[in-house]
Amino acid sequence: MKSEVIIQKSHRNPFDHQLRTTGIKLIEIETVEEFRNAVNPRTAMMHFTNLFNSAGRIKIDEWVKLSKEYKIPCMNDAAADTPPVSHLWDYANMGFDLITFSGGKAMRGPQCAGLLIGRKEMVANALLNNSPHEDTLGRSSKVGKEEIIGMVKALELYLAEDHDALAKEWQERLESISRQITRVPGVSTSYFVPEIANHVPHMQISWDEAKISLTPKQVSQLLKESKPSIIMAAGEEKPGLSMNSFMLQAGEDKVVAEQLARILRERTA
Repeated sequence: MKSEVIIQKSHRNPFDHQLRTTGIKLIEIETVEEFRNAVNPRTAMMHFTNLFNSAGRIKIDEWVKLSKEYKIPCMNDAAADTPPVSHLWDYANMGFDLITFSGGKAMRGPQCAGLLIGRKEMVANALLNNSPHEDTLGRSSKVGKEEIIGMVKALELYLAEDHDALAKEWQERLESISRQITRVPGVSTSYFVPEIANHVPHMQISWDEAKISLTPKQVSQLLKESKPSIIMAAGEEKPGLSMNSFMLQAGEDKVVAEQLARILRERTA
């Protein structure tokens, strides 16, 4: 059997065990020349981690072109890359043979479920290696029938949603939080949307530590210890705290704003 999967070195991550568990060998490359030298009769697939498109020297379009040139199936791990909703078909139309998406996140389906999209015969082969077939690799990672039905329903609901209205609602929640916390002297906010993965409105929260004697990690820990507990990222690429609001239920933005404003105000010099 073919037993090697080519992957860009910059695309390696803790989740590539989805490949390694099958027993294949990952062949790391960085350039097109290295890719061409790596292809051999044992090459089973090319794997692309969508989140790291900008980090790799071979970009997404060229990766697909190489797969077609060498007639090697290529797979795209696009776990967090909805919205936009069109990504559910964009990568297949681009030429990827298999694409995976998380069931949770913006689709708000069961966290243990997901979507495998692509060439019919390859998806069928994946099914043969999964539950309900007992003596297969996927059996140990089976998704229950309840979760499958939940995922199908979540997908139906997601496709039918007004995505522009949702983006507007998520932005308004952030602005509502911003209005309350920026009343604390020294606090400022800004907005951004990640280019890839969790492509939804985000807010960056920063403050003058000469006026508020707390580091971002300390604020993050105090939020975690509050009631109710609130998880907010600190120290991830940008200074201060960052958050999005698409995981919040209606009204929870007020809870976040109140707790965060209280913590910052209590340590104001």
